[in-house]
Amino acid sequence: MSSSIGTVSGSQLPAAPELVDGLVELTFAVQQVIGRVAAAHEVSVVQARLLGILRDREPTMAALARFLSLDKSSVSGLVDRAERRGLVRRYGSEHDGRSVQVALTAAGRRLAETASCDIARQVGALVDGLTDAEQRRFATLAARVARAGREA
Repeated sequence: MSSSIGTVSGSQLPAAPELVDGLVELTFAVQQVIGRVAAAHEVSVVQARLLGILRDREPTMAALARFLSLDKSSVSGLVDRAERRGLVRRYGSEHDGRSVQVALTAAGRRLAETASCDIARQVGALVDGLTDAEQRRFATLAARVARAGREA
């Protein structure tokens, strides 16, 4: 049997060590980019993630906790700090009077867009050595891996 992922008697074999190492190294490289961009814009990595989440949605605090894998009190503190900086605002949910939703302010949207462009440019540089066809294939495979991670 090859060293790729497979099954034996219905049980899943672990991924080949070089695949795991490559994915972990890629994760570190992407996290370094996000950390550098966050620091350049004087926000934490978690605050950068918050701004990224809020670019295309206005979730409730409970949904933010799920997106960020944080408890509600941690999300409350995170949103408090972002609100003091004028990056986000809270408002009562139209659908549930008990829920509070969070949205970007104009300043938060500008920061989110700038940081997103910086991240895209720097992460894009990681794959500059790949051909266009390799980049498209990598994007497809990466999306499948990410989707499997969300579903797990």
